[in-house]
Amino acid sequence: QVQLVESGGGLVQPGGSLRLSCAASGFTLDNYAIGWFRQAPGKEREGVSCISASDGSTFYADSVQGRFTISRDNAKNTVYLQMSSLKPEDTAVYYCAAYGGQLCGHDVHYWGKGTLVTVSS
Repeated sequence: QVQLVESGGGLVQPGGSLRLSCAASGFTLDNYAIGWFRQAPGKEREGVSCISASDGSTFYADSVQGRFTISRDNAKNTVYLQMSSLKPEDTAVYYCAAYGGQLCGHDVHYWGKGTLVTVSS
């Protein structure tokens, strides 16, 4: 059974850091581009970052560029999202997703259930 399980969310003060993990089971992550998305209360889900499987290229939304870093550990079948300099507007449920191929921009085939990040003092 294919599963993506996010972890690492929680409450953090503005300016703080968190590292989210996305662990896969039932398939090998290194064959697929993996993305992170988020959905804030009352807003639509938006793409945050993506890492390709072909050459490890990474992509970021303008709102997180320079603050977030996506990486993958194929040996652990896990993708990470390191988040720094967090702002209250980063508060959202964060989801990881596996695309249908090696490149970001393919259709998403699998979604995790999400992990909540709350940035507040």
